[in-house]
This record gives sequence, structure tokens and C-alpha cells, in this order.
Amino acid sequence: MGDDKERPVAEPEPTGLERAAQAFTRMAEKYVPDAFVFALIGTFLVVVAALLGTDVPAAKVVELWGKGFWELLPFTLQMVLVVVTGYVLATAPAVYRGIAWLAKIPKSAHGAVAFVAFFSMASSWLNWGFSLMFSAMLAREIARRVTSADYRSLAASSFLGLGSVWAQGLSGSAALQMTSPTAMTPAIREIVAQGDIVPGGIIPLSDTIFLWQSLASVVIEVVLVTALVWFAAPRGSRARSAADLGIDLGTSPIETASLAEKEETSGASGWGEAIERSRVLSYGFVALSLTYLVVYFRSAPTILGAVNLDTVNLTFLTAGVLLHGTPARLMRAVRDATPATWGIILQFPFYAGIASIISKTKLSASIAHAFTSISTPATYPALIAAYSAALGVFVPSGGSKWVIEAPYVMQAAHDHKVHLGWMVACYDLGEAVANLVQPFWMLPVLGLFKLKARDVMGFTFLVFIVLTPVVLVLVTVLGGTLSYPR
Repeated sequence: MGDDKERPVAEPEPTGLERAAQAFTRMAEKYVPDAFVFALIGTFLVVVAALLGTDVPAAKVVELWGKGFWELLPFTLQMVLVVVTGYVLATAPAVYRGIAWLAKIPKSAHGAVAFVAFFSMASSWLNWGFSLMFSAMLAREIARRVTSADYRSLAASSFLGLGSVWAQGLSGSAALQMTSPTAMTPAIREIVAQGDIVPGGIIPLSDTIFLWQSLASVVIEVVLVTALVWFAAPRGSRARSAADLGIDLGTSPIETASLAEKEETSGASGWGEAIERSRVLSYGFVALSLTYLVVYFRSAPTILGAVNLDTVNLTFLTAGVLLHGTPARLMRAVRDATPATWGIILQFPFYAGIASIISKTKLSASIAHAFTSISTPATYPALIAAYSAALGVFVPSGGSKWVIEAPYVMQAAHDHKVHLGWMVACYDLGEAVANLVQPFWMLPVLGLFKLKARDVMGFTFLVFIVLTPVVLVLVTVLGGTLSYPR
């Protein structure tokens, strides 16, 4: 009879990459502070660098910091709305059923982590805001179903699109800025144009994100990172579920919606509650918003050039209102989303102050000129990718940072006679990998996961260590297949 007893399942041996990921995770848990501390450290580092590296008086540096501290308030609210509108749309019953269906696909712990990473990267090429929230919701739903999967790795994987291919996609800030006539100053356009070499200083998407070299780099990154997390994901007892971490995932949005429907059918207690449960006002808003969006995009010079954070947020909100149906359901979804936004509200002003010092003291230009003076046409693409990644740690905003870098990056590209569109791609590739070690863009999803930066940065740091040298090789080798000017 003893032979019929179930034998215990053998604990799987950790792979070398899993050991590395676990080591980085332990190091991050022990030494990495919360993301807000990064903002404070970055502030003082940049102040010291401005004092030592420029001729700007100390009083002026402090003044620039103070004036710049609140300059990103519109951007801060835009990012808050990225979280809120993404959550509203993702938790609409019709959309979440699709997420729940996708969550049924992975069966193993490491397969679940790799699946989230692949979905995050593929969707981020289409739109980074879409990817950020939908991938997070997918990871949370998979965590409910595949309890053997490591919750921290799922959370980290949901962010990997922002740390790899997003800037090479349809919502890449620098590429969209270069193709839109009004997105850059006339002075920058003149630098890019160099007379008649690049008419109007406009570089179309066909010479940036739709270059075969750019598309090839995207495919290589997606395949590499998916394989990497497959082997690096913790297995067996080494994986820690949400329950192991003391995190309550709550009820599924589908269950919440079902309860809300039952409440609404039970009858309203008064006229005010009846209005909240009515679809009339919601559909009126949808009609108004869609009319505006149609007129806006029809009047825009290019569809892609008209895509920005405002139109993305309004589109997501409109779709969320339509799919939730009633004001009561919409308000409930917004209320559930807002706790995840506190980190953005607190930290973005600090990054605005950092950006103000770097751009207005010419600190960025001083560093860049030093780099470009030691480069050659062959080494320049890798140098700019590396520099973009380094600066991205302190100024984690692809669009605003490109305004700072574009003048000297594009001038040096003319001087070296390298493909200008490829330099935009090199900037983008470097810009993206910086997100793997800078918790700025992790904030929107960390709130949803109820985790801190230290919980996921060991995993993302491993991806950074592997991906960065690959990016430097790609920009060098693929850049050699392109000719000047674009």
C-alpha cells in the first residue's frame, strides 16, 4: 500500500538567470529605497553637477529649480489620468472579459511571467499608455489564476514594454515630434534641415520607427526579453504569490460589475440615484466627445501627429464611459483607480525641478558636447544611446528630454554624416532601457500592485544588464547599413 502513496514533486532546480534575478531582488530589497528617495537624491545630484559643471551662480540654480518645480503640473495631471482612464477602460466588463480570457492562456509559473512580458512589449509598440494599464490588469488577473507564479515578477513583466520597445512604436515621443511641424521650435528645425538637406527639418515616420532596422530591433528585443524572463522567473517554493506577500487582490472587476448590476436592478431610492443609474447622460457625453475627436483628427495634418496624451486620455475616458454605461459605475471605477496615483502626484514636481536645472543651465549640452567630441561616425549611435539612457535616469520623460537633446544630437549627426532618422531611433532605444532602473514610470502600476520599487527592481535590473549591451550592438551594426542624411 505504501507504494501507492503520492510521491512529493521534486523542487525544480533554479536556472542561472533565476539565481541572478533572485540575487538582484535580494539586493534591491535590502538597498533600494522607495522611488521618492530617488527623486530626492536625483535633485541634489543635479544641483551639485550644475554648480560644479556650469558657470551659473548658486542662487540662480536654486531659482531655476524653484521655478521649474511646478512646470509639469499639466503633465502630472495627464499622467494621473493615464492611470485613471486606463483603469476605467480595463475594468469595464466587456474589456475585462478579454483580459480574463487572455489570463487563462498561461499555465506554468514561468510561462505566466513570460506571457505578461510578451503582451506588455507587443502592446507598448501600439501605445505605451494602453500597455501600462492593460498589462498591469492582465498580470493581476493571472496572479489570481496562476497562484504558483511569482507576484513580483508578474508586476515587473507588466512594465517591460516601457523598458524596451515603446519608444520605437506608434506612440514614441521623439519620432512623433520629428514628423509634426509644430512639435519643435523653428531653431531646432533649422538645425535638422541644414539648408535643403532635410526639407523643413521634418523626418517622417518612414525614416524612424518604420525603418526595417527599427522594426528588426523591436523583434529582437521582444524575443530576447521574453526568453530572458522565461528562464529568470522564480519556480517552485522560491516564487512568492500575492498571498505570500500579504497582498489582497480583492474581487475581480467582473464580480464587482456583477454586484453593481444587481444593486442597480434593485431599484433607486430617489430621483438623484435614478439619474446616477441612467445611461442618458453617459451617452450624451460619449456623443459630444466623439464629435470633438472626429473633428480634431480630421483637421490635423497627420493622424499620427495628432496623437498625444490629451487625445489618448479623452479616447480612453470616452470608451470607458460608454462601456461602463452609467455614471454610478464610472464613478466607482474612478474611485478604485485613484489610490494608485499618489506617487505620481508627490514625485513629478521633483522631476520637473531636475529637468529645469538640466535644460536651463546648459548642463545637458556640456555633457553631450564632451561625448560627441570623442566619437566617430561608427561609434556615435552607440554613444548617443548610452548617453540617452544615462540622462534618462535623471530626466525620465522621452518627449521633453528630446527637446533638450535634439539640437546637439542632430547637429552632431550632420557633422558625422550619419542617418538622422536612425539617430532618433538610437535616442529612443537608449531612452527606453533607462526606465528599467528608474522607478519614475513604474509608479502608475506599482500602486495597483500594492508593491514598492524595491520589490520589482531586482528583476528589471537583470533585464537592463542583459538588454543594454544588445541595444548598443544593434544601434552600431544596424546603423552601418544606413546612409546620410535620412
